[in-house]
This record gives sequence, structure tokens and C-alpha cells, in this order.
Amino acid sequence: MPGDDIESSGGRVKRNSNTNNDTSRGYASSSAYLIEDAETQWTSWLVPMFVVANVAVFIVVMYVNNCPKHRHTRHVGKCVARFLGRFSFEPLRENPLFGPSSSTLKNLGALEWTKVVLNHQGWRLVTCIWLHAGVIHLLANMLSLVFIGIRLEQQFGFVRVGILYLLSGFGGSVLSVLFVRNSISVGASGALFGLLGAMLSELITNWTIYSSKAAALLTLLVIIAINLAIGILPHVDNFAHIGGFLTGFLLGFVLLPRPQFGWSEHWNLPAGTRSKSEYKPYQYVLWFVSVVLLIVGLTVALVMLFRGENGNDHCHWCHYLSCVPTSSWDCNEN
Repeated sequence: MPGDDIESSGGRVKRNSNTNNDTSRGYASSSAYLIEDAETQWTSWLVPMFVVANVAVFIVVMYVNNCPKHRHTRHVGKCVARFLGRFSFEPLRENPLFGPSSSTLKNLGALEWTKVVLNHQGWRLVTCIWLHAGVIHLLANMLSLVFIGIRLEQQFGFVRVGILYLLSGFGGSVLSVLFVRNSISVGASGALFGLLGAMLSELITNWTIYSSKAAALLTLLVIIAINLAIGILPHVDNFAHIGGFLTGFLLGFVLLPRPQFGWSEHWNLPAGTRSKSEYKPYQYVLWFVSVVLLIVGLTVALVMLFRGENGNDHCHWCHYLSCVPTSSWDCNEN
């Protein structure tokens, strides 16, 4: 699962400002570096607030949905969990995830090409991130957010994780609406895949300070591959996943590089002694390339979107990234 710890014991080497290797004080050495065990740990509060916000929005959506009030317009069955009153769920034949109707989601900000492009409702690129199709959808995303997000926020702080989450969600929405025209899309999955992408780029850009690099990289790649593979099932918006992942991957090179080993001691060097650069040259290169790709990519995608272009016209095989047809399901179904 996305919450698996890819930097478990031995996966992170530690920095020691003392030149003596004193293992009795909790220090461990690697073949190349000795890095601080007590690196700054931030208190995670933004990710829990994101969880609370998503749950609160879902409750509001269910209140607005009010299944019992509209039961006379339905021909697919009775509301589920009717003891909840107006918070009861739509019939399972309409929504098997225990949630509201698609019409309610549309009215409250779900992502839909017609609304975004033809009706100029660009705000849906953001609001869809906070909506969920049902209790199962909400629980799956919030558990993933807790496992991935809290750890990242503790390491890098709320500002960087907040930017990663929001911009990745936005990037996922943009790619989704470029390629998906016949259905609506909701959920925080794009933002979550952005956090996964940032974890991967963080490992790459800070490669020299990790031990067990190959194991950590392989574990993370397997997690990402499994989650993306699930996206080829029908009714799953894999374009949002891919867009969020790519955005978060590039943002990770911009927001998550760590200073190279020994830079934190440059204040203690004798006057006139030349200190090393805060970051390695390849980190600066990755930062620059990622900034350029982010700006160009989002700009081109937004221009194409609001000009009404269909991404599938420029990539005739890309639809297979979101759904692979089989004898059991038809990818052309809404």
C-alpha cells in the first residue's frame, strides 16, 4: 500500500556533527556518509486538516443530496441506510460506493468537460478534488493521505506538502478533463498520486544521503505501478492519477531537495575557508528542468483545454492508460 515505509531502519543514514563514531549515542554509519539522526521533525497538522475538510465536505454533500426527498424520481430501488434520514445513500444500483447521486456531484463541483470548457467553469478543476463518490471512495483516499501525507509533512513541513497536494490535484484535474469527456470525475486521488510522485523524486534528488537505495527505489516503484495498474479498470479516472503523479514528481525536484552532506557545518569553518555549495550540481539541474517542464506543461495543457481540444486526437493510444477493454467490461460506457 502507499503507506508502506520505504525508509525503514537502515534506510536513512544519519548526520553527526561530532567526528567520532559513537554508536552508543544512537548514530549509525554507512559506507559513504554519516547523517544526523535528529533532523528537524515538523508537527503534522495540515494533513489531518485536509482529512477533516474532506469528511466535512462529504457530510455536506450527503445533506444536500437528501435521497429520501427524491425517491419518487427514481426507478432503481430504495435509499440505503434509510435510518440516516436525509444522509442516507443512493440505491446501490445507482452508486455502489455508498454515496450521493451523480447529479448532486455535478451540481456541487464535479469535474465535467462540458461544464469546464463550454460553460467556462474552471473552478471545477479545484472543487472536484474535495468531492468523493461515496464512503468507500472517501475512506480509501483518506487512509492513503494519512499514511503518505503525515510522514511527508513531518519531514518537509506544511507549506511544501500543502503546495504539493493542491498543485498535484490541479494537475490531475487538467489532464483528466483533457482526455475524459463522457463522464464526471471526483476525488483526491490526483493529489495523492502527486505525493507518491514527490516521494520518488525526493529519493532521486537526495540519492547520496540514502543507504539501501535500490531497495527503497524498488519498493516505491512497485507501489506506484500497482496503484497505476488499478487505474486501467473501468470507472477509475487514471488520467487524474497520471496527471497528479507527473505534477508531484516534478514538484518534488523543486521543493524537496536536501542540502548535501557537510553543508550544515559551514558556519563552523575558519574564516577564509571555502565552503561547499548547499546543493549538488545535479540537484540544481533537476530543479531548473522541473520548473521549466511544469510551467510549459501546465500552460500548454490549459491552452489546449480552454480551446476545446480533445487530448485523444493528439494521442490515439492514450485512452488505454485509463481503461483496457476486455470481454468483461466496455470502456465506452459512461
